[in-house]
Parts: sequence; structure tokens; C-alpha cells
Amino acid sequence: MADSVTDISTTLEAPAKGSRLFARTGLIGLTLVAILALMAAAGVRYGLLLAIGVGFGLTLEGLRFGFAGPWRAMILRREPAGLIAQLLAIGLVAIVTFPLLSGDHPELIGAHAAVGWSMVGGAFVFGAAMQLLLGCGSGTLVNAGSGNPVSVVALPFFVVGAFAGSYHLLWWTDLGHLPLVVLEGSRGLVITLLGLLIVGLGAFSLAPRQARFVPRRLLVAAVLLAALAIANFAVAGQPWGVVYGLGLWAAKGASALGADLTASSYWASPVHQERLAASLLTDYTSLTNLGIILGAFIVAVWRSGLSTRLPSLPARAWLATVIAGFLLGYSSRLALGCNVGAFFSGISTGSLHGWVWFVAAFAGAWVGIRLRKPLGLEG
Repeated sequence: MADSVTDISTTLEAPAKGSRLFARTGLIGLTLVAILALMAAAGVRYGLLLAIGVGFGLTLEGLRFGFAGPWRAMILRREPAGLIAQLLAIGLVAIVTFPLLSGDHPELIGAHAAVGWSMVGGAFVFGAAMQLLLGCGSGTLVNAGSGNPVSVVALPFFVVGAFAGSYHLLWWTDLGHLPLVVLEGSRGLVITLLGLLIVGLGAFSLAPRQARFVPRRLLVAAVLLAALAIANFAVAGQPWGVVYGLGLWAAKGASALGADLTASSYWASPVHQERLAASLLTDYTSLTNLGIILGAFIVAVWRSGLSTRLPSLPARAWLATVIAGFLLGYSSRLALGCNVGAFFSGISTGSLHGWVWFVAAFAGAWVGIRLRKPLGLEG
């Protein structure tokens, strides 16, 4: 009898493993076909950017590298590993981008923005919203791609919020801002690396003895993420970003439904009118965003399943998810970027606003963590 059960079990497992291998191989094959087809239809650059985006998704989901989670770990438990890995990745990118931006390369631009009232306030709100969702800009894309129900619900509202924020952006920036400050050249690079080192050592010194280490997984992820960000910079001529692409998706949708976006000074500008008229498959940020979702999806399938089970949350928690998703998009436009566009890319290309964003968003994260329980998101 035992032999019969074993035979049946083996018979059932073999097709299951075969089906799983077929699904994995097929998904990878379809991804490669999509990249090659895009290269043939639109150009090699666009196919490469989609491939880079897939790499971002594979790295972020596959090696469990994020932004919101490590900030939460640092605030609640004084565990600095994830934050230090973020700082390492930023430093590695800066070592490459600073010399390139200082050289004779007019086609390259940095993630430079001025510090202003709306930027600081937007960063603070973003920090709170990302802790409510347990995902920042890239994190929400990754979580949605891997099938996380909360992020799947939040993502459409994130997209709408990014569009609404961009629609009103110039009104907010007119409230006042400081002159643009950019760290440049060798001196700027040294200041940036020293700043990253000081923050890292500060986080390390606050940690309990047993938490004073960085897992190899995070070190590998930091190096891979830096390499991908540098590749994005070289291919696109601009740093890695997330939020603009999301706002563009909603703007295209609104335009297709007959909305006149020229009432917005932002969308009425010739540059953005050109982007509205062009295909999404030629928008750099949109391609890497789509790649992130696809890369996370591949990892989820490879691990044998998406996170499709709906969590048992009260109604107020789902309402908070919708509002936080919208605020995540809206505030990131006011903040002139998210964890990727402002913090990661801003600092790694010498913009002072990246440092100010980090401080404001980290303060907002502290508030957001404390709002989770009252809103029914945990506990």
C-alpha cells in the first residue's frame, strides 16, 4: 500500500514540476521576445531600457531590496542593514555619474531640483504614505508585479495621484524655493561620499550589537542596483526615475478621453505635449517602470506563485490604502521625485534637494509607521 501511495505521489509531482518549468521557461522566452521586438520596432535604446527595467525588478524582488522596509526597520528596531545598502548603492552610482556630468557630455542630465516649500512638504507626506503602503515608488511597482493585493489596489490611485500632482505642480512650486544647488566635480563627489559615510556610520552606531552587519544578499543587491542605475544613465542620458512615467500614463488616458490638458501649465509645455503625442514605448521612465513590474512578476512566478490571497483588513484600512496610494503619487510630484528619482538619483548626481528630501521623507516615515495601527493596517 505504501508503495502505491509513493507511486501516485511521484506521478503527481512530475507533471507539476514539468508544468512549472514550462511556465518559467515560457515567461523568460516571452520577455526576451518582447525586448527584441521593441528593439526592432522602436530602436535598440528602448529595448535596452526595458531590459534594464526588468533587471531592476529582478533585483528588487529577487534579493528583497527595498526602501520602505529598511527605513521601517531602522526606525522601529534600529536595524541599519537595508539603509546602509541603499547608501552604498548611491555612492557607487555617484562615483561614475559625477565625472560624466562634469565632462563634455551635454546629452547627460542629472536629477537636479531646487529645494522649496512644496518639495519639503511633499517629501514628508510621501514618507508617511509609503509606510502606510509598505512600498515607495519602485516598491509599489514591485509589490504589484508580484501580486501583493494592497499594492495592486494602491497602484491605480498612485498613477492618478502622480498625474494630479503634475497638473498642479507649477502652482505649488510658485510658493517659493531656494536657488538650485548642485554639488559638482571632484569636490562635490568627496562631499557626497562623506555625507553618505556619515549617515551610514550614524545608523550603524545606533544599532544594537547583534544588528551591526549587512547580509551578503543586500550587498550583492546594492552592487547590481548601482550597475543597473549606471546603465540606465548611460542609455537614457538621465538618471533612474519612476514617478514621471506614472503621471504620463494617466495623462495619456485623460487625453484619450477628451480632456484638454493645456489648462495645466505643466502639461501645456511643448516638452510634455510632445511626450503625450509619442508612444509610451518610447518614454524612458515608462519602459523601466513596465520592466520593474515584469521583473517582479517573473520572480514571483519562479518562486511558484503570486501573493493573491486578499488580507483580512477592516474597511478603514482599505480606504486608507486608496488615499495613501493617491497621496503617494501626488506628493511625489510635489517632492520632485520619490525614493528613486529624488533620494537615490538626486544624491547620486549631486543635487542638494536629494539630501533635504531624505530628511523630510524619513521624518514622514516616522509618522506613517505610527498611523498604521489606528488605520487598521496592522495589529
